[in-house]
Amino acid sequence: MLRFWETRFPQIKPLKRGGGRRYYRPEDVQLLKAIKERLYGEGYTIKGVQRFIREHGLAALTGGANETGASFGLSTASRLDLAPASQAGASLPARLAEALRAALDELREAQRVLEQAGKR
Repeated sequence: MLRFWETRFPQIKPLKRGGGRRYYRPEDVQLLKAIKERLYGEGYTIKGVQRFIREHGLAALTGGANETGASFGLSTASRLDLAPASQAGASLPARLAEALRAALDELREAQRVLEQAGKR
């Protein structure tokens, strides 16, 4: 089963031991867990995870940046909740619009704080 994932994600490169046995290092296991979380926990497709890795790199996938927006420094409240619609109860466009509204509100508040600081 793991060999299938190796064909889909060339970033998974286990060491080959004697007799052709594969040895999965801790970073291989971490990558596999991160891919599994995106696929089964967040509803990504295989192509979606491949695109994510291409656009954001492995560090964003495995380095604790599992939540969309984490690599952009957004607060927890404004991170985009893009869980599958069947789990969240609302359509993806509706959830995306709400998350974008929350991010915009946060940016407006940051702008207000900066303007206040500039007046002092």
